[in-house]
Amino acid sequence: MLYAIIATDTPDSLEKRLAARPEHLDRLKQLEAAGRLVLAGPHPAIDSNDPGASGFSGSLIVARFESLAEAQTWAQADPFVAAGVYEHVLVKPFKQTLPAPE
Repeated sequence: MLYAIIATDTPDSLEKRLAARPEHLDRLKQLEAAGRLVLAGPHPAIDSNDPGASGFSGSLIVARFESLAEAQTWAQADPFVAAGVYEHVLVKPFKQTLPAPE
């Protein structure tokens, strides 16, 4: 089943985010290589693809996991959690409607 991982950044966490980003991306690439990642990306803190020093306000990941518990465990092991980038992480079941899943 699909799960949405919706994370909110702590204030002024851009430096922490940049430092932990390579390890965070490695985990996402592993999900992608396993065919489990639907989409992932950050929420810019301002209305721009390149928010510069404004940084980001959080992230969204949609991926396949066997259960809600597995998705929650995976999300809590994210390097952004350990580095203090994420203030809050919400994991919810997600049903893709459009575009139609393959």
